[in-house]
Amino acid sequence: MGNLGMPELMMIMLLALLLFGPKKLPEIGKQVGKALGEFKRASNDLKRSIEDEMSKAQSGLDSMTSDPPKPEPKPEPPALAPAAGAVAQQKAAEPATPTTPTLPS
Repeated sequence: MGNLGMPELMMIMLLALLLFGPKKLPEIGKQVGKALGEFKRASNDLKRSIEDEMSKAQSGLDSMTSDPPKPEPKPEPPALAPAAGAVAQQKAAEPATPTTPTLPS
């Protein structure tokens, strides 16, 4: 369907005048105008609420991506002290080094 030009609009107005008569036509025009105005207000409200929700969702995503949660550092395991028997075994396994040099006689 194409656009409505002036001849088409004149034909529609003539048909409306014939169908409804000159007394009812202004009332019908008023009702149609009110209905179109209400429809426009409702569609603008819907559009505004959708845009608000989208901006809220976008700001929520921005806050999540700009500050990623930092992993908590893992605590280091406590250092284990060697058992008394292990220290004695370790000393026994070390080669004995002379503390004073000996001269051959």
